[in-house]
Amino acid sequence: MILSCQNIQKSFGIEEVIKDATFNIEEREKVAIVGINGAGKSTLLKIIMKETAPDSGSITLAKGKTIGFLSQHQDFDLDNTIYNAVLETKQDVMDLERDIRSIERKMSDTSGAKLDALMKDYTNKNHEFEMLGGYQYRSEVTGIIKGLGFSEDDFDKNVRKLSGGQKTRVALCKLLVSSPDIIMLDEPTNHLDMNSIEWLENFLLLYKGTVIIVSHDRYFLDKIVTKVIDLEAGVTRVYKGNYTEFAAKKEELRNALIKQYLNQQREIKHQEEVIDKLKSFNREKSIKRAESREKALEKIERLDKPVNINNEIKLSLEPNIDSGKDVLTVTDLSKAFGDNKLFENLSFEVKKGERVALIGDNGTGKTTILKIINGIIKADSGEVRLGAKVYPGYYDQEQLNLDPDNTIYDEISNAYPGLTQTQVRNTCASFLFTADDVFKKIADLSGGEKGRVALAKLMLSECNFLLLDEPTNHLDIDSKEILENVLRGYKGTVFFISHDRYFINATATRILELTGNTLVNFIGNYDYYSEKRDELHAAYNIGNRPDAPSRKAESEQRADWQKQKSINARNRKIKKTIEETENSITETEEAIAKIDEEFLNPEISSNSAKLNELSAKRSNLETKLDQLIEKWEHYLTLDE
Repeated sequence: MILSCQNIQKSFGIEEVIKDATFNIEEREKVAIVGINGAGKSTLLKIIMKETAPDSGSITLAKGKTIGFLSQHQDFDLDNTIYNAVLETKQDVMDLERDIRSIERKMSDTSGAKLDALMKDYTNKNHEFEMLGGYQYRSEVTGIIKGLGFSEDDFDKNVRKLSGGQKTRVALCKLLVSSPDIIMLDEPTNHLDMNSIEWLENFLLLYKGTVIIVSHDRYFLDKIVTKVIDLEAGVTRVYKGNYTEFAAKKEELRNALIKQYLNQQREIKHQEEVIDKLKSFNREKSIKRAESREKALEKIERLDKPVNINNEIKLSLEPNIDSGKDVLTVTDLSKAFGDNKLFENLSFEVKKGERVALIGDNGTGKTTILKIINGIIKADSGEVRLGAKVYPGYYDQEQLNLDPDNTIYDEISNAYPGLTQTQVRNTCASFLFTADDVFKKIADLSGGEKGRVALAKLMLSECNFLLLDEPTNHLDIDSKEILENVLRGYKGTVFFISHDRYFINATATRILELTGNTLVNFIGNYDYYSEKRDELHAAYNIGNRPDAPSRKAESEQRADWQKQKSINARNRKIKKTIEETENSITETEEAIAKIDEEFLNPEISSNSAKLNELSAKRSNLETKLDQLIEKWEHYLTLDE
């Protein structure tokens, strides 16, 4: 064990953020800490780092072990170049290298006993230098800086002139170069493009130390972590596996807890009814029996009602106006800012009902394309044409157009005065604003909460073509799942930019990658793109001429994707049938057990007609049970 947290509690004023955080982390484990926004994840990391003191509880770090922390807010020396800012992390190695060079110079002018002493010191320092990775530290620094998205042309840029996201990347470079025993990362992928995220995934997978991650990037977590610590309602629960496995186990556990709670509530209600009935007889024996049952009922350890976050969409989002088949046609589009040529001669189409993801490295011009389509900026050349009856709606995470003085309720009801109070409430609830949350002022909301309000307004609009720029930024996982459900059920057309691979996987029907000043078309979701990327890059001749692949190649790609999609659908159907059959088996077994209990009832045992009826019913249930088990075994074989 390298780190132990026991009974951590933390409150801010009257708000108890963490009630009981208890868990252990082993050496070399890759661990995620997950929970909704405001659950206390960042607070927990700061407590572990001793930046914030807990109200009670203990943190134990194994003796001699070091922790490095990348928080969401950076504070380091800005008067340096990117390369030197990262290189200074290896100051101990550079000092040792300087000492070795100094000894080498002294050795040339020394002899006798002094030379022997210098030789011994030289040997020891060389050994230490080698153990610290001295022979490769500069290449290691260069590799990490490049891996996190900086080019060699960026090495000499002054840190002070960088954007907030770039500074965070520099801080991440410094942390990875320092190689602590425990790396703690708070939202490390927020400012990385896809290539950098994939590089970081591989780095962390091979990292010989322990990694603790707070992230809403589910694809990233799936790739890396083997343990998930869920912080919910101030209490931690530990799950083995990656994020997808955790989500399934949590849902299974939640359902089991709800079932236990409901069963106990039914039993309590039953006992209370029996007690009331016994008391109503008003006889000494029945009253004593009632009192005995009351004592037994008082001893029952009451289960708390499980927290059940409602992430089911209640809205049926269907545009009022149906667009034509051709939603968007872009022809020979070009744009440059000064000497920076983003793209040229881009051509593509978006058809009705498609959900198209536009992806690519930072700075390739993705947001520029969306703004050109929306008429915010002009292209240098080319044409953008919207189809018949196409009404676009634009979501820009930086320009949400919300009134800070409004409440959430007022913001939506003012925009759509025709909605009833119930419809406004349902809309708010669909985007995780329930109860008194709807009366929060817009000015008091977090960035993610404001994003949800803006998305709710956009979804209620009459637009039938959604243009979304990084809609999942600052959203917690529950909010992302809300949005995924909304978009999958949306009857219009969607064109969006995102670096959230899990989100793309869940929503996109097609991917356009902006790379090499051209667009590469992938018919399918992110998993398919990841599998076929190199093959399609070769077909598009990336790096030479931006030629489109042949119609045959695109047709084969579409057929391949449709075949894989069909296989996935079949597998999902089999798993669903197995689950439904298992539930039916359980229900049938419970029905048989209930009949067996009725047989023991003295009133029934003397009633031959009732006994015959129950026997026939039980026989039918036994036959049904045999058929269900055969069906279950059949589908289980198909799933193997």
